[in-house]
Amino acid sequence: MDTTTATYIRDLFLEPDAQLEAALQRAAAAGLRSIQVPPELGRLLGMLVRASGARRVLEIGTLAGYSAIHLARALPADGRLISLEIDQRHAQVARENLAHAGLADRAEIRVGAALDLLPTLSADPPFDLAFVDADKEPYPAYFEWCMRLVRPGGMIIVDNVLSRYGIIHPQSGDTESQAIAAVNQAAAHDPRLDAIILPVRDGRDGVLIAVIRTEPKAAP
Repeated sequence: MDTTTATYIRDLFLEPDAQLEAALQRAAAAGLRSIQVPPELGRLLGMLVRASGARRVLEIGTLAGYSAIHLARALPADGRLISLEIDQRHAQVARENLAHAGLADRAEIRVGAALDLLPTLSADPPFDLAFVDADKEPYPAYFEWCMRLVRPGGMIIVDNVLSRYGIIHPQSGDTESQAIAAVNQAAAHDPRLDAIILPVRDGRDGVLIAVIRTEPKAAP
């Protein structure tokens, strides 16, 4: 998808959104990197939450809360988003953005290393959907935890799974690419999953969408 195509899609489907724009402005004012999901992926996240009827959503990697706003908006009034963020400063900006968007009552940000926080969720009810967009080397561990924490029939979405990190043409010793490639391989071959990668960001990257089957795939 080239830039002209991306602009056409955004102009056609994405109206100006004051809350999201304010979220980006707060992030910039706080010195946060502009690495949030693109607008069309944010829209897709919300659509997937609604289409799946999700009521409990897990996010790994909050940054400034841009994707969290999309996810939380799509939840029913009694729905719950739990977002994990390692950086206290990022979490504070995200909380401000969620509060400004009127979503503080359905979105909770927990601060700490995700691999420390994920085990604490095991005793909670299962999640309906998980979105992963965080540091890349732990992606295989994040994905495995999502497989444990998301219910059968639920969905796992993983950002940054294509050539932006050298997956198609990997470099020797690139641990990030190796980690992401491992997740892609696991999703492609796990009989518990139906999965696909969609290209995003003008075709420079991709998002993995996997549905946990209620019954494993039959052998071919």
